[in-house]
Amino acid sequence: MKKFLILFAAVLSMAMSVNAQIMRTEELETYAKEKYGEKWNDAAANLASTLQLDKNNSLTYVQVIDCPGKTKNQLYVILNYWVTASFNDANSVIQLNDKELGCIIAQGYLPNIAGHMGGTNSYNVSVKPIIKLDIKENKIRVTYTVQNYEAIVLAGGGIMGAIGGTVPTKIAEKWVLEKCYPFAEKDKHKKTSSKALIMTHAFSNVIMDKIEEAVKNGVSGNENDNW
Repeated sequence: MKKFLILFAAVLSMAMSVNAQIMRTEELETYAKEKYGEKWNDAAANLASTLQLDKNNSLTYVQVIDCPGKTKNQLYVILNYWVTASFNDANSVIQLNDKELGCIIAQGYLPNIAGHMGGTNSYNVSVKPIIKLDIKENKIRVTYTVQNYEAIVLAGGGIMGAIGGTVPTKIAEKWVLEKCYPFAEKDKHKKTSSKALIMTHAFSNVIMDKIEEAVKNGVSGNENDNW
């Protein structure tokens, strides 16, 4: 059992080191703990009163960012650069990039934001947020949406399975948000769902901040006409 737990921890550590281009998962966890505390259930309960699911039962955040003096074309170039640089791994995809319409839609990927080893099974949760950028003269609108949690369940991969020498079975599940805590009080994955929510919420903050920084100060910080 000890060897199994060490192996599980090593695999989880490797997974946590996967680089989400905007922020690594372990960096996001540090940020989330500093901002919301280390007790995930309490943090999720505290956020519950400020959050609600949209008509599609997704979690959606919207922010309008004023960009004085920036034309629609200038903003498109900056955001196209930012999206291309930020969503360039195998698990991310740019779904729409329309300069004339002034719209860019990308699907990101943040792996291993929450996990739990129970008595019978173990769980590992990731999210694929959709980031929609609407562009006008002097302003942009950022819409960040998470439709569900992507869960990998190792059936028989819990503590009892390790003791009994069970070979785990890998099952991919989508956990709909309306059935996860705190949107549903009765959730058998409450602790995992709570952490997933806080990490998802924290990532929305990071996304908004990164985009605002890019449109106001440039993606790399050295974009200018002196070349």
